[in-house]
Amino acid sequence: MTTPAGWYPDPAGLPHHRWWDGFQWTSATQASDPVSPAPPNSVLAGDTRRSVSLFNGKRRAQELQEQVDRLSAVVERAGLGRVVSADAELARILEEVSALRGERTALADQIRAAREELVETKAQQDLQSVGYYAYHHPAETSIQLKDELLRVQSEIKERIRTKAAIWATTNFTFNNSTAQGRKFVTEMWRIMLRAYNAEAENCVKTVKAGNLAAASQRLMKAAEQIAKQGQMIDLRVTDGYHRLRVRELELAADVHMKVQEEKAAERERREELREQRKVQQELQAARAKIEKELAHYSNAVAALVASGDVEGAERLRVKLADAQRALDDVDYRAANIRAGHVYVISNMGAFGINMVKIGMTRRLEPMDRVRELGDASVPFRFDVHALFFADDAVSVEAELHRVFADRRVNQVNQRREFFYANPTEVLEALRRNVGEVISFTEEPEAEEYLVSIGKKSGSF
Repeated sequence: MTTPAGWYPDPAGLPHHRWWDGFQWTSATQASDPVSPAPPNSVLAGDTRRSVSLFNGKRRAQELQEQVDRLSAVVERAGLGRVVSADAELARILEEVSALRGERTALADQIRAAREELVETKAQQDLQSVGYYAYHHPAETSIQLKDELLRVQSEIKERIRTKAAIWATTNFTFNNSTAQGRKFVTEMWRIMLRAYNAEAENCVKTVKAGNLAAASQRLMKAAEQIAKQGQMIDLRVTDGYHRLRVRELELAADVHMKVQEEKAAERERREELREQRKVQQELQAARAKIEKELAHYSNAVAALVASGDVEGAERLRVKLADAQRALDDVDYRAANIRAGHVYVISNMGAFGINMVKIGMTRRLEPMDRVRELGDASVPFRFDVHALFFADDAVSVEAELHRVFADRRVNQVNQRREFFYANPTEVLEALRRNVGEVISFTEEPEAEEYLVSIGKKSGSF
């Protein structure tokens, strides 16, 4: 006979069947050959779709309820309800398993990230143990120098990691012990490297645009002092490591130099703009004045002609022509930005006898510019050696600057137009490159300076 659903041979091997409730074995047992459940009532197989009338409705409902009760009993005996419940429980367990797997993956990622951070922290700790710290380097903000700085710092770290920053003997013994000797050398290695790195960092933080040589010498002295103190174990900073730290120092100085150059260039640009505004104002004022004169002379000529004064009208026509030429000159100067006055000046009291300034100005009154240069920033007024107009004053100035380029006082800021030369040398250069100069004064007056030092005359 067929074993009913839910009954299985006893897992303990006993001669009976045990009930499995879908989750676990229960204490319910029965004989090995149980009688199969009775087949469902014939009502189940019958046609349940009988017509329902007003008179048999109650009885029909009672029959249907009895049928439902019998079907429920069949489901209960077959354990179908537990199967549905087991499916739901299985779905819930699978969902929990999926969630736990997601948590495990997330935890694994966190562990991996933590391990990487731990490795980085350990490497940073090793660097700090020998005095190499992460600090702000001036080149970090420079687009041109940042990549070079990163390369240098990467090599510095690699040399520290591979113990190629400091060299020391490996066969030193202490108290007749090689192990103690190695320990002593390692401790000295760390102490000296910390001292050197601290000095290198301090040099980077204090270096400026003009003291790179002094900072480099300071770092060199630190390396020499370490070698002197480590003679017993032949301890010294390696040349390669020292070059890297010096290069790091040079990058810092380069940044300061570029910043200084940019500030100087900005000051020069502002000065140039101020000079251009003054030139425009002068030209506008001169034009307005000349136009006023032209109008005045034109009206006067007309009045004299009307009164019959031919000679007076002719005299005013000459002045009218002069005013028109002056107006044409102003228009020419305004249109031709290369035209202007070239000047050669010196200041014996401020700069000595062998320094001149060579420049050009577009001012209508060039001496106004010379007087401005001799303002409160220098103790004495400038002496003028040459001052002449040129249609292409820009080219004349550039040629003189080229001739004396190797004697430029400020090799960084090209707008500083001072040169180590005397007026006679400039005059010779003008004759070779420009032609004959109408007026040139070789000897400076230097009146204020000579009176100040109690002398009546002086010469180059």
